[in-house]
Amino acid sequence: MAQESYMTGAMTTACAPSTTLARSARRWLGTALPLAPGLAIVFGFVLLPCLWLVWLSVLNDAGQFGTENYQRIVEQVSYRRIFLTTFSVSLQTVACCLVLGVPLATFITSLPDRTRALFIACILFPLWTSLLVRAYAWLVILQRNGLVNSWLLQAGLIDEPLPLAFNTFATVLGMTHIMLPVFLLPVIGAMRGIDRGLMRAAASMGASRGHAYRTVFLPLALPGILAGASLTFVMSLGFYVTPAILGGGNVQVISMRIARSLSTYSNFGAAAAIGVVLLLTTFAMLGVSLLLRKLLLRR
Repeated sequence: MAQESYMTGAMTTACAPSTTLARSARRWLGTALPLAPGLAIVFGFVLLPCLWLVWLSVLNDAGQFGTENYQRIVEQVSYRRIFLTTFSVSLQTVACCLVLGVPLATFITSLPDRTRALFIACILFPLWTSLLVRAYAWLVILQRNGLVNSWLLQAGLIDEPLPLAFNTFATVLGMTHIMLPVFLLPVIGAMRGIDRGLMRAAASMGASRGHAYRTVFLPLALPGILAGASLTFVMSLGFYVTPAILGGGNVQVISMRIARSLSTYSNFGAAAAIGVVLLLTTFAMLGVSLLLRKLLLRR
């Protein structure tokens, strides 16, 4: 009997590792299988095109491996000017969205539920309109004989039309109009999650409304504001239609350079190199945004 018990215990001890491994494998499969379709889509539609873009960027005009495309970006002044213009326009768009969006989001979140839903619907409505239509609408308003200059001339406020179109001002204005709803959505979501009782508690402690807003409300809404600003900046880097129409050729951005490299010169390597640099820069800016968010949340 003792020998039989010993044999049974030995078999149980020997089977224990295999049972543990089987459970781990089933647990891993149970986790991995639901993610498989999503991972396949990410690999096929995101990672694979990015890897193909990197491969094209290191091929010269003769189809041989080389770094000519990247050397051209570093050495030529025109490339550096285009990158600076793109980042400048994107940062100005983010700044305009911050100035307009944060007070507007604060106002919307303070409204009753039905009124707030109506305002949010009004914000989302421009997203259903074509970018081309909105750009041409701004061109009608801002051009030399547009609505703004006509009204100012008729009112006697100016003697000659103002240069409102075909410049950086018109480009930033049009991009801000397009990106403001995208900026507002995460900001409104973050502000709606803030307990308004904290503002009343700050007021009961003697803080003025403005001081409570700056020291209590805004820090709690900071994650949503940073998310909206990051999303606005990254999406602004790829604008093409708005700078082309409202910039009138005076505002050259990266997307226009890529399009010209492909349509005019058929230089896929140069276009791919610009895309890779833009992609890496975008990742760097997102990393800076995440780091800034962690630093601000620790305070």
